[in-house]
Amino acid sequence: MASRLVAGERLVRALGPGGELEPEQLPRKLRAELETALGKKPKSGDFPSGSARLVSFRLIRDLHQYLRERGSTLYLHELLEGSEIYLPEVVKPPRNPELVARLEKIKIQLANEEYKRITHNVTCQDSRHGGTLSDLGKQVRSVKALVITVFNFIVTVAAAFVCTYLGSQYIFAMASRVLAALIVASVVGLAELYVMVRAMEGELGEL
Repeated sequence: MASRLVAGERLVRALGPGGELEPEQLPRKLRAELETALGKKPKSGDFPSGSARLVSFRLIRDLHQYLRERGSTLYLHELLEGSEIYLPEVVKPPRNPELVARLEKIKIQLANEEYKRITHNVTCQDSRHGGTLSDLGKQVRSVKALVITVFNFIVTVAAAFVCTYLGSQYIFAMASRVLAALIVASVVGLAELYVMVRAMEGELGEL
């Protein structure tokens, strides 16, 4: 935090012999502190520059207070013309190597944990996708098996009808042959339907 200012040439000249502050008859203590801050020895006309011209805010406040109490026509902002607030350079303390190494280790651990978390999420997503494809494959196989079963049912019933119809041509008349073929086909169809239903119940039980 700034607590001093770099005095300009106006303030330095005002404090010197024949300067603007000479008629104000500054208190001896205040003048001595100002001259010390400005790097000016009493009865000397040399005014060094640089760090020797650093004046604290306290001295500036004391000077301002004295001028106000005296009713001086000399204003502080005029004396501070060319002056600047002194901002000291912030010196960064050296970093502790042990602390730096520990922080680097923590950063690496956090990065590894984050990587594992991301990888875990990706693996779970892949598993879910794999499960979806597996379920789809099971459904396709089930539909395929159902189609084959229905096709076998139709073929079996049709074969029973044809075989009965052709086999009874030497025994029954035309109408009787058709009726016998229908009866045999119906019996075979019911048997096939019973077997198909039991098989489907078994598959549903496994699921």
